[in-house]
Amino acid sequence: MTRFSGLLAAGLFLTLSLAGCGGGEDEVGEFKNDWLGNEIKVEALKDPKVEGVTCHLSHFDRGFWDRVSKGNWFEDPSNASIACRQTGPLVIGDIDMGKAGERVFDQKASLIFKVISVRRIYDPVNDTLLYVAYSRKPVDGSAKMAISTVTMYGQDVQWLEGRAGAVAAAQ
Repeated sequence: MTRFSGLLAAGLFLTLSLAGCGGGEDEVGEFKNDWLGNEIKVEALKDPKVEGVTCHLSHFDRGFWDRVSKGNWFEDPSNASIACRQTGPLVIGDIDMGKAGERVFDQKASLIFKVISVRRIYDPVNDTLLYVAYSRKPVDGSAKMAISTVTMYGQDVQWLEGRAGAVAAAQ
């Protein structure tokens, strides 16, 4: 086997490995955005603790030829965009009410370390759920992020496990 064909085989293996990193089961759209095989993927994410909210996350997925040409086999860019909407009656479970909120979704963006995450934060003053998409990395974290909000103001919201008292106290 020549050195070039060995590199191509290794690249194909890594590309297939990276393709399996994400959670493609909720993918609602994908399209190629150049001739190198790079794609934009769109996934529908249900918040596991807030029934009635759906977020759509778009992210970049590098193709095989882009990886070959740039030599960086192991990661996709940190770019992501998010839009969240109320898609049914709001039923809120035991969510973290602290300022840091909690992660509700993670998807690998590299073979080992980089992760695209979505975090939910509750804003009690404005009665709003905020969803922030961002990149996590142990070193050199990215400043690229996107935010979306779902207002609960004027909505008939059901809080599970007696959380309504905690919300009233936070306001």
